[in-house]
Amino acid sequence: MIGILDSGIGGVSVLKEIIRLIPKGQFIYYSDSGNNPYGDKSELEVYKIVKQIVNYFFERGCVAIVLACNTASAICVKKLREEYPDFLFIAIEPAYKMVYDYNYNGKTLVMGTKATLKSEKFLSLYSKYNNNNTILLPCSGLADLIEQDNDEEIDNYLMIKLKDYKDIDNVVLGCTHYPLIKDNIRQVLGDVKFFDGSIGVSKELLRQVKLKNFNIEENDKFSIEFIDTGNNSFNKYFRFTDLLKF
Repeated sequence: MIGILDSGIGGVSVLKEIIRLIPKGQFIYYSDSGNNPYGDKSELEVYKIVKQIVNYFFERGCVAIVLACNTASAICVKKLREEYPDFLFIAIEPAYKMVYDYNYNGKTLVMGTKATLKSEKFLSLYSKYNNNNTILLPCSGLADLIEQDNDEEIDNYLMIKLKDYKDIDNVVLGCTHYPLIKDNIRQVLGDVKFFDGSIGVSKELLRQVKLKNFNIEENDKFSIEFIDTGNNSFNKYFRFTDLLKF
């Protein structure tokens, strides 16, 4: 069984790509919307929250855990690997290297949480692949608006936040919630190229489980369990299933 955690519904963008590669896997998707947003919390707060979820996955018998939240990945994965060296953690990261690979000369906007953009993990990536034509834009509160599924509020936020960036070529979506609002972003910025980490983290998960010879499709049948820590779990279930449509 594979555990996938996020601060809400955003990690479904990762889950979809994982299912494409592992169509007969067994998954637990843990939506921690009760503690959303992670990006505005201290590193200590985030680590305590994530560690509690990780221990839950251990209890459920998960053989691998995917941190499908950029903030959780940036803050926690190094510590988790040190604390649990025999366990497999796969961490998403903002897809800034993809700009380097596919459209290096393009003017680039990296949208992310404050915690992600100031993290050592991201800054190391940014320093290594910097195209010297990049703007880092903290988007505090945006993930929370996406959780609320309020298009009007999301559009108002984006109009204000992005109004000075109409000449952008590339947009790096540095939070797994943000791929869910690509159409909203296009309304402000036009036909930009989007980059996110969902495909990369999915491929890395598959590579690692094969390397370790984990039999993650042993029941030869797809299954998924959704857990939500917010107060609207029933509605969230139907929101999840809608987002998982291919």
